[in-house]
Amino acid sequence: MAWLLVVVAGLLETGFAVCLKLSHGFTRMWPTIAFCAFALGSFGLLTLSLKKLDVGPAYAVWTGIGAAGTAIYGMVFLGDLVSTLKLISISLVIVGVIGLQLSGSAH
Repeated sequence: MAWLLVVVAGLLETGFAVCLKLSHGFTRMWPTIAFCAFALGSFGLLTLSLKKLDVGPAYAVWTGIGAAGTAIYGMVFLGDLVSTLKLISISLVIVGVIGLQLSGSAH
């Protein structure tokens, strides 16, 4: 259950990163409100998961999901540059996240 919280928190991290861009420096109300909601949810779920998980693997999985998810979202929906090197790098992040998740033991 704790790893599920980390995964959902990582997806919410993607949401807050995208909303941060869409807020244009917190000058647009709805993306700013969404950023706050995603950030609170993400940090809240990560905090709950850390009651059962080691901080290193949990934090790395959280940031990895957020980084890969944000990069993919940017390429698919925001017109970010797509390159072979970028896709390989995202794949390596995802493989690393899976490895860290498998190495992290619950208390």
